[in-house]
Amino acid sequence: MKHLVPALFSVRFLSLLIILRASSATAGDAVPADPNLDYQACQTIAGARVISRSAYLEQLKGFWLGQCIANWTGLVTEGDKVGDAGLVKSGPFYTRKNWGGPDHPNIWSSEPSNLSPTIDFVLVDEDGVWGADDDTDIEYIYQFLLYEHRTTLLTGEQIRAGWLKHIRAEEENFLWVSNQKAFDLMREGLVPPATGDPAHNPEFEMIDAQLTTEIFGLFAPGRPEVAAKIARLPIQTTARLNAEWIAEFYVRMHSLASASDPQQAMGDRLRWMAEEARHCLPPGSYAAKMYDFVKARHAAGVPWEQARDEVYQRYQVEQADGYNLNAQPRSDNAFFAAGINFAASIVSLLYGDGDIRETIKIGTLCGWDSDNPTATWGGLLGFMLGQEGVERAFGRKFSSKFNIHRTRIGFPGDGVDNFPAMALKGVWVVDRAVQEQLGGCVDLKNDTWVIPSPTAAR
Repeated sequence: MKHLVPALFSVRFLSLLIILRASSATAGDAVPADPNLDYQACQTIAGARVISRSAYLEQLKGFWLGQCIANWTGLVTEGDKVGDAGLVKSGPFYTRKNWGGPDHPNIWSSEPSNLSPTIDFVLVDEDGVWGADDDTDIEYIYQFLLYEHRTTLLTGEQIRAGWLKHIRAEEENFLWVSNQKAFDLMREGLVPPATGDPAHNPEFEMIDAQLTTEIFGLFAPGRPEVAAKIARLPIQTTARLNAEWIAEFYVRMHSLASASDPQQAMGDRLRWMAEEARHCLPPGSYAAKMYDFVKARHAAGVPWEQARDEVYQRYQVEQADGYNLNAQPRSDNAFFAAGINFAASIVSLLYGDGDIRETIKIGTLCGWDSDNPTATWGGLLGFMLGQEGVERAFGRKFSSKFNIHRTRIGFPGDGVDNFPAMALKGVWVVDRAVQEQLGGCVDLKNDTWVIPSPTAAR
């Protein structure tokens, strides 16, 4: 029938029509084929995992929604409590009693957050628009670039060109620490991975890679080794050593969500995923020791506040296990660091026990760069629940609109997108990854992916 399609219906225009159709599709409808992908014939593969594309579309909508809820809620307390070890004194950490109470000023201000005077969920009604932030916007760029370049492995040149095109050179450009340094280096001509090399980027141990790369785990469902492969260069764009390993831990957890047992309780699934991802943390690294320390305190049954306080004492005060960032003369107590926020994130993961609301609450109250670990788990739990599951957890409907131009530039439609369209693009990225990286196939007739085990794919 291709010869009947008028010339004006370019592939780009057809893609737009398909996205619009998918945005209004009801649950259970088959996901449209990507007009820019040559689908190979699909055959039965012994022992392969079969995943519904339409169910995954719903899960990806939940990923974006969960991230936005957790990101904006965590921003209320970002930088409020960073510990008293170092140059900054922030006073006692928050406890459960502070939820619903007044927000305290952060280390840059004498006023409470302008998002909310109280520490509570920050939510957007159905007629509103979620704003992009640094926990969502670089991931949005990476998904856009993967689809635009029709690839599953971005090159350093593609990453650099994408950053330069979609990020403002002037302030406010919503970049900090290692992301900002990497961007400056790109503007000087350096290409990833050189932009994350400690020889050029002194901020390589900061948190940035965590919040820009988790989504790569979702592009390799159930295959964490492939997820780590396709995420490696984006991670190394800003990170090395512990910060790199921590980012890979989160990528692997997102991939493992599709391999976890849906018959188990959510908390059990998350603990299994975390234990599997733990293997990527090198023995002796402070990242591995932080994970083990928090896990042991949780197993001992101490309250989450005590576990968090012990993390502060052990790593910021005593600088144990080789974590010495507070020995550096930083005016922010290194609260942007990958390490201390990784430890805090494991507190909220284990004590949240798979409850998205509880996990976001604990992450928001934990301290340090509180919007980032919170957004990570909000996105992961949102993916595992799906958009409808997230809305059931909160007992309400939310907006699906997303304004990428709050923080970034150069996208179609004046930057106003929506979760169904973003999820559809994500499914299409997975379609290509299944064929090109996972050794599987896309069964369009049954609207499924057939993904072999690692050994069968070799």
